[in-house]
Amino acid sequence: MKYGLLIINCIILTIGTCGGPLLTRLYYNNGGKRIWFMSFLSTAGCPIILIPLLFSFLNRRNRNKAENVAKTELFLMETPLFIASTVIGLLIGLDNYLYAYGLRYLPVSTSSLIIGTQLAFNALFAFLLVKQKFTPFSINAVVLLTVGTGILALHSDGDKPANESHREYVVGFLMTVIAAVLYAFILPLVELTYKKARQEITFPLVLEIQMVMCLSATCFCVVGMFIVGDFKVIAKEAREFKIGGSAFYYALIVITGIIWQGFFLGAIGIVFCASSLASGVLISVLLPMTEVLAVVCFREKFQAEKCASLLLSLWGFVSYFYGEFKSGKKVVDKPQQTETELPTTLPAVSDSVA
Repeated sequence: MKYGLLIINCIILTIGTCGGPLLTRLYYNNGGKRIWFMSFLSTAGCPIILIPLLFSFLNRRNRNKAENVAKTELFLMETPLFIASTVIGLLIGLDNYLYAYGLRYLPVSTSSLIIGTQLAFNALFAFLLVKQKFTPFSINAVVLLTVGTGILALHSDGDKPANESHREYVVGFLMTVIAAVLYAFILPLVELTYKKARQEITFPLVLEIQMVMCLSATCFCVVGMFIVGDFKVIAKEAREFKIGGSAFYYALIVITGIIWQGFFLGAIGIVFCASSLASGVLISVLLPMTEVLAVVCFREKFQAEKCASLLLSLWGFVSYFYGEFKSGKKVVDKPQQTETELPTTLPAVSDSVA
């Protein structure tokens, strides 16, 4: 059952990782300018999670009726887990803003290369928070990914869009780096939350956690939208959208929200089925595909420094996976280690994000 969930989450994450940045860039390229609005869309698709949650509740209720249990709880989550999920959700909201800001001023291919460095930070935070062990191969991957980002930084405006200033490009670059670091921290923080939870972590409970995280992140972004006045100009922006007019604009908004929700659902689901590092690795592995799609779809420049950075990133990914294979602990196949194992029984007395 768990391997089936892992495969489903991997597919969902693949669609979200590749589709989300491309749809966001499509919005920016055709007259969209609302950064907080794009941040909001990253988690605004969370109501779709209510569908599997409803089926889960009905299944529990039917099972309880068969066992003559009088009451079926509507929610599985207890208060400490709710508070932790809310806090992580606020971090996810901040990360969404940082990423949306960076993508506003960077090509998708450049943004994806920078986000790829989150694997290095993810390995570090996984070591600090959930005792994920380093190997020579994972250390090599960290170094290669870091050097790859350094190469991009040294040629920071080689692919700067013509209508943007050098300052905007540099700030976007820095915002994206911070977004990568923050998200790399969020994934092992979610794993730590599972580990420390005082209740059994099941997949329906993971969906509830995801729902709370996304609602918290969405509320964070709604506040930002109110402050900058996004709600007053969305209708005008839709009318002036360069392709397809209002109808295409709103369709793009809905699809973007659903695709990004798939990204977060898949990422958090893989943390449950495998580990935070496995989730970070898969995201990083998919980024080169996103870069190629960006070059094809938007005809983005792909200079020598981007090629060098991509090759170093791929080298880092191969190094990591070879290390896992060498040690007999493939990320997608290995059982959870003692330090990060999810509780299987309730003790007598484990959120951005994602």
